[in-house]
Amino acid sequence: MSVDYVVRLEQGRARTPSAQVVASLARALQLTTAERDHLYRLAHLVPPADGLISDHIPPGVHRVLTRLGDVAAVFAADWQLVWWNRSWAALLGDPSSSPRQLRNFARDRFPVDGGPAHLARWPVTEQGSAATDAAVVSDLRRATGRFPHDTRLAELIRSLRAGNERFAGLWAAGAVAAHREDHKTIAHPSVGPVEVDCDVLGDGDSELKIVIMTAAPGSADETRLRLAAIGGVPV
Repeated sequence: MSVDYVVRLEQGRARTPSAQVVASLARALQLTTAERDHLYRLAHLVPPADGLISDHIPPGVHRVLTRLGDVAAVFAADWQLVWWNRSWAALLGDPSSSPRQLRNFARDRFPVDGGPAHLARWPVTEQGSAATDAAVVSDLRRATGRFPHDTRLAELIRSLRAGNERFAGLWAAGAVAAHREDHKTIAHPSVGPVEVDCDVLGDGDSELKIVIMTAAPGSADETRLRLAAIGGVPV
């Protein structure tokens, strides 16, 4: 009966069940987390969040990252930096010299203490900086829906709302979206300005953000990027 009901739900032949019914059905069928979430979405319901943001990088993802020749880093759902490669450190400065709790992209975008940036030691400019700020805030709001009980995320947002007027204004706008791409110019002290495309890839349920920076193939920026990536410290 339960399996038949799921089939009818997939085919649109069943009435939309309540969250309680879906939860009971998932338990009865002993569904995995991915299968459970799929069932919730079939019922036009939001899947229950695990409640906590994870900093864990799956072994397979980590192996892929270590084979990348590009500038790359991994952020958690709250934009906390959890991994970076040698090229990232060489291009933007080594984050390991900053306290772990301050290695957060949102804190860099919206400082509350007037201190220096902790993730980009060299000056960085963007095309549409205001759009980037809005995208980061709307991405954090999306994270609160996925991880409504995460205390680290809640404290980050509380701190930024209280300590940064620009963040507070953008937060009040209520936009919800994912931050997926950007274009940056990095003023590297040795090789000069480097224009890069910044793409943000997701890993799935854990909402890790894999950030990769590349330059246009065959361009002078690609040459400068390669020169800048010679140094650095891997994590």
